[in-house]
Amino acid sequence: MSTPAAPPAQALRLDDRRLAELDALLAGRQQDWWDAFYQDRAKPCPIFGTSPDESLATWVVDGLLPPGRALDLGCGNARNAIFLASHGFAVEAVDYSRTAIDWARQRVAQAGADVRLRQQSVFELDLQPGSHELIYDSGCFHHIAPHRRSRYVELVVNALAPGGWFGLVCFRPDGGSGYSDDEVYERRSLGGGLGYTEQRLREIWGGGLQVHSIRQMNTPSPASGLFGAPFLWTMLARKA
Repeated sequence: MSTPAAPPAQALRLDDRRLAELDALLAGRQQDWWDAFYQDRAKPCPIFGTSPDESLATWVVDGLLPPGRALDLGCGNARNAIFLASHGFAVEAVDYSRTAIDWARQRVAQAGADVRLRQQSVFELDLQPGSHELIYDSGCFHHIAPHRRSRYVELVVNALAPGGWFGLVCFRPDGGSGYSDDEVYERRSLGGGLGYTEQRLREIWGGGLQVHSIRQMNTPSPASGLFGAPFLWTMLARKA
């Protein structure tokens, strides 16, 4: 059986059969990989802590993001979902990894938080149009393959209520693999995640949302109880 040819970087609107072929090409980063990634909770991984993102905390505490229905995509151990629930949001949190969701379930119970957890691919979610006032993504988008990117954006935009907010944390170019879209298919890997320039983020998200801000993530003091790393962008955008 021949290997599917790599699509041009700009050709992202594909039919379901082609999507499945390209998914199979990159099958190394499926559920088993992510389950193994979350298995060792003691390894020195910055996102394995309990601290919420400094950007999310700032937006919420400053009142820019009022409580409402929130969806945390790629929630990991639920550190951001628990923070949102503690500030009055009705939170649904989703991750592809069973191991991540098992960990999140334990952390949610320990915190006494009200978070609805789901182990599922974001592309299999049955989201009602306009169903969320906030959608938050800390580290999911940069693991989305190029051929799935436009559908991911469409999913987010459609699920946001009018006036709803989308918060994003993703790799800057120096934090990601350095692979171009074409190289993803040549190498059959995202190489640990794709880095984006500010201009590219504006191109991808500016068509469906109004980009409010993009900045380099801050590095909080250890005493702050917050997470941040300079190799990451933080973006906030709003649906008209």
